[in-house]
Amino acid sequence: MKISGLLTSAGINIGLCVLFLSLYSVLRKQPQNVRVYFGRRIAEEQDRLRGAFILERFVPSTGWIVKALQYTEEEILAAAGLDAVVFNRILVFSIRIFSLAAILCVFGVLPLNYFGQDIKHVRIPSESLDIFTIGNVGVRSRWLWVHCVALYIISGVACILLYIEYKHIARLRLLHLTSATPNPSHFTILIRGIPKTDKGPCSNVVDDFFTKYHASSYLFHQVVYKVGKVQKIMTGAKKAYNKFKHFKDNTVDQGCRAISYRCCLCGASSNSFKLLSTEFEQNRCKAGNVSSLNFSDEECTAAFVFFKTRYAALVASEILQTSNPMEWVANLAPEPDDVYWSNLWLPYKQLWFRRIATLIGSIVFMFLFLAPVTFIQGLSQLEKLQQKLPFLKGILKPKYMSQLVTGYLPSVVLQIFLYTVAPIMMLFSTLEGPTSHSERKRSACCKVLYFTIWNIFFVNVLSGTVISQLNVLSSPKDIPIELARAVPGQATFFITYVLTSGWASLSSELMQLFGLIWNFIRKYILRMKEDTEFVPSFPYHTEVPKVMLFGLLGFTCSVLAPLILPFLLVYFFLGYVVYRNQLLNVYRTRYDTGGLYWPIAHNTVIFSLVLTQIICLGVFGLKKSPVAAGFTIPLIIGTLLFNQYCRNRLLPLFKTFPAQDLIDMDRDDERSGRIEEIHHQLHSAYCQFADTGDVPLEKIQTVGRDEDQGSSSGESSGKETCEDPRKDLSHPTLKGLPVSRLQNAVRSLTFLIRLQKRGLSE
Repeated sequence: MKISGLLTSAGINIGLCVLFLSLYSVLRKQPQNVRVYFGRRIAEEQDRLRGAFILERFVPSTGWIVKALQYTEEEILAAAGLDAVVFNRILVFSIRIFSLAAILCVFGVLPLNYFGQDIKHVRIPSESLDIFTIGNVGVRSRWLWVHCVALYIISGVACILLYIEYKHIARLRLLHLTSATPNPSHFTILIRGIPKTDKGPCSNVVDDFFTKYHASSYLFHQVVYKVGKVQKIMTGAKKAYNKFKHFKDNTVDQGCRAISYRCCLCGASSNSFKLLSTEFEQNRCKAGNVSSLNFSDEECTAAFVFFKTRYAALVASEILQTSNPMEWVANLAPEPDDVYWSNLWLPYKQLWFRRIATLIGSIVFMFLFLAPVTFIQGLSQLEKLQQKLPFLKGILKPKYMSQLVTGYLPSVVLQIFLYTVAPIMMLFSTLEGPTSHSERKRSACCKVLYFTIWNIFFVNVLSGTVISQLNVLSSPKDIPIELARAVPGQATFFITYVLTSGWASLSSELMQLFGLIWNFIRKYILRMKEDTEFVPSFPYHTEVPKVMLFGLLGFTCSVLAPLILPFLLVYFFLGYVVYRNQLLNVYRTRYDTGGLYWPIAHNTVIFSLVLTQIICLGVFGLKKSPVAAGFTIPLIIGTLLFNQYCRNRLLPLFKTFPAQDLIDMDRDDERSGRIEEIHHQLHSAYCQFADTGDVPLEKIQTVGRDEDQGSSSGESSGKETCEDPRKDLSHPTLKGLPVSRLQNAVRSLTFLIRLQKRGLSE
């Protein structure tokens, strides 16, 4: 690719970024978009924008950037959780290390690459990008020591910054543990693989086991029930109740007919409601009589076990309960809002098979993705493509067409294919059987990260046909040499990928295109009310792999092809502002991993550094520079030793909690008298069904039909009467749907829940 093709891609993406940023600064001020761009603040603070016409609302501004930069780390921690702080620190680390790399390599290494051979240079726009890579440096060049020194400086500073960030996040994790309000998960363990015996129901087995072996610290337990159908009914009843509760203090006309309205798209009448009979159920008292249900048939081999102290729960989760490791498997329980209830009923012995199956599925999907990547590489290698397909020569003859195809189209096509990766990996992670939402998202994050590194980096670098990929894998000893030959040549594709997947995707994330379109369809086409309860959570499983992939590209190309560094710096600076704004205004934190994304980021940076050093070792070997190659080997060993030190010194703090801190917290609670209150709160912490009170219908007034007038028009008499709440009430558009039936269903399900709370699990 020539510089002109790169400038074409850069011009398109810069134009899109400016357009999206300007539109965002205007659209965020419109009252109808308040839930799209301020979802978290609306949900937590009930803020609203003014609806009056103000000219400032239609003028692009940069005020949101200033506000996003004004927030401190403590405010981000309080508003979005520790995971948001970790993600912010990843961006800060990237800005620091690549700022140094850009200064060092753009002004020190790039001129050496450009003038590496004694050739006649043409005008810069007509130059090939390969001129700016290490491939243009001559064999046995005396200037290769500069590349080696730059590699040492970047690797050393990266390790120092990594250690500083690791210590900082570990300290925040401990402060988050000790300074937070009492967390029920610290007193609770999740037991799986409970053996079935003839002694009675599962609840009795759990109680007998922990009373016998943990008598001094055992408090009580709660068995998990396999009640997916009941849970679905409960969710539907809550949604229906939320619909009806808007009619409080309003008049509901029982005589109103079903409403037919015209669809905004085609103009056809819509009356899809099925009218139900309003006959009152007989023997309504039977609805509450659920004590005869056989709960033992629905019990799972899992239970939440509660302990008197945090330390006792930690000890119970770390030790082996029996001589059979597949029975009585104990782990610290996730937070109540983080529990993934639908996976708790899965048999523990089945999990290993699920993990193997999802691993195989992920690998197969990674290799199936070779087809679109190979096609994309054909677009980036236009000369080879024209030789195999001669009819393309006429289409690609105009200069602007060749620049568009080579500079912009490959990365756009790849980005379109990549949109399918995250949902599929999330599905694989769900099938593995995680017990928490955060564990599922973290597992999906690792899968997406492996997928992107393999398909975006290795498959593109070792480009060509699928057969050539397999030939490379069949001879692992040649991989460093192959990478050394291929990486400088693929730097041009990586630059265009940063422009498309980096700059353009950030502006798209800021615009919230999907949310904006859905909000428009919901309001103005479907004429539906705003969903005040749904606020999306931050997609760590897609954004963390994206940032780490750009970090990998930055490290591997910093010495070999430094021209990518300015584009990466723009991405990280823009991402720092955009993601802070999104975390504080758009996304809502429902659960938190406690900073467990940082070990993933640390391992990825170490992998990127070692891979960069191995590639440079191969390049120095190809350039026949034994001195530079010899000095690179100790650098690889030093990086691996540094990683091992961090694993021994800091990683254990992310795997479990320090006993010293837990014991101090337990003693503080005992001295202050809070321990009894905490034990009382544990009884309602892990409720499998959200408790729902009775539907308050007492304030709803109905307007009866005037029977004396004998009118068939359905007009109400206008005479308001305050009815008994037990009387059948009907929705104004669903004439035959009695509210009392809904009320009875909710009461019956509530009774089932209260039975569980009062002692079904004891």
